[in-house]
Amino acid sequence: MDITLEQPVRGRLVTAREQELPAPATLRYTSADPLAVHLDFPPDVSLDGTAVTWTFARSLLDEGLRGPVGGGDVHLWPCGRARTVIELHSPYGMALLQFDTAALQRFLVRTYAVVAAGQEDLAEALDRGLSALLGNV
Repeated sequence: MDITLEQPVRGRLVTAREQELPAPATLRYTSADPLAVHLDFPPDVSLDGTAVTWTFARSLLDEGLRGPVGGGDVHLWPCGRARTVIELHSPYGMALLQFDTAALQRFLVRTYAVVAAGQEDLAEALDRGLSALLGNV
């Protein structure tokens, strides 16, 4: 049986003018995809008015709560004791968001209660990923 966790989080989008704008989001985790976490933004937060989901490794979130980490499109690092920064890169630009570290930690703990670190079924995740990538080839 697949289990899905969702947790609303209040993000703050840091603009080029160093203003902070509210950026509500939802953290999502599913046991069917145990290596990943999803950060869902509602349509009113995106530039084109459509919902946006960023997917990245659960281990990246874990490591990013303790120190700078990331590569490619997603980077994370602590910003003091109370906030964590998530930097997202796309072809349209870059977004710098701050989240309450405690909220991210609570979510991560909940995911480990569903699938413990190191207990992920990698064979099933690999099969699903290859099927999605290759289709019916």
